[in-house]
Amino acid sequence: MKQTWHPTKKAMILEIARELGVARFTPAEVEQIRRQMIARLGASGKTSPDYIAGVLETAGLRVVWSTRADTEGRYEEEFHDLLHFASLEEAEMCLVRLDELLRKFRAEGERAAAERVLEVARLGRRRAEMIARNPKVDAVKRAEKQEVMQWFQIWLDTPDAFFDWLEVRKQSPDFQQRFAAHDEAGA
Repeated sequence: MKQTWHPTKKAMILEIARELGVARFTPAEVEQIRRQMIARLGASGKTSPDYIAGVLETAGLRVVWSTRADTEGRYEEEFHDLLHFASLEEAEMCLVRLDELLRKFRAEGERAAAERVLEVARLGRRRAEMIARNPKVDAVKRAEKQEVMQWFQIWLDTPDAFFDWLEVRKQSPDFQQRFAAHDEAGA
């Protein structure tokens, strides 16, 4: 009987971290690693964020927790379940909420909380990208996630112009051809 090699949790965490390809690991990246562990290993992949951060730090990777400590206690509700976007409509609503939070925190001078909003948006972009690149995912869903990835990137680059751009984008022939019929069927 041939034995198959199963990577340790630590090895899996480091593998996922390499796949993310980021220079520093904020709470958003740690959360993404935690979710990937569960997705790949099921219940046995459940791992605490502190454990993941410890593995990353022990491996010499840069882990930044200060933003989480500054913001999560006071704004935990604001960040709870922000990144749910199974459809284009949900992705738009997610970006509306992120935009509202970013403007609120900037107006209140809450720099750490504003940075946390941007971290969450970067995580959303990466999640959409991971699904868009997964050949096991249905082609229509991959196309939607590619679109969502683009939305997140444009919002991150130019938040003040994003919603005007989005309205123009949704009226474009390319968007209408790719998503309008699918959107109507899903509605």
